Amino acid sequence: MRTRVLKFGLYADEEGLAWVSELVGEAVGSRSARIVDAAIVRTWPGSELSPADVYDHLAEQWAVEHPAQSSGERESVELRVHLVCSLRTWRAIRKTVIKSLCPEGMAPHICRVPWAAA
Repeated sequence: MRTRVLKFGLYADEEGLAWVSELVGEAVGSRSARIVDAAIVRTWPGSELSPADVYDHLAEQWAVEHPAQSSGERESVELRVHLVCSLRTWRAIRKTVIKSLCPEGMAPHICRVPWAAA
């Protein structure tokens, strides 16, 4: 077992961040893994890029899917979760979180929280 990192780019407000964090916690809790650290990253120290630069397409996705709505307090961030688990378990957790974020799969739909797996 070693420490592995789940990373997701999100365009979310505090409620959306809490929802995604809960999805990750549920996915981890049902497997032989342990969360050792979780963080919402708003800036990358020492980098000229920010999550807003890297995940700018998520804000655009929100605007297209919600043309008459304000984005409110949403911002582009990166959720990083450090897990102690096997590679197989990490893959299963990642797959579960992605399926929970996007239960409709490839069918046209509107995302509750626009996201990207990093």
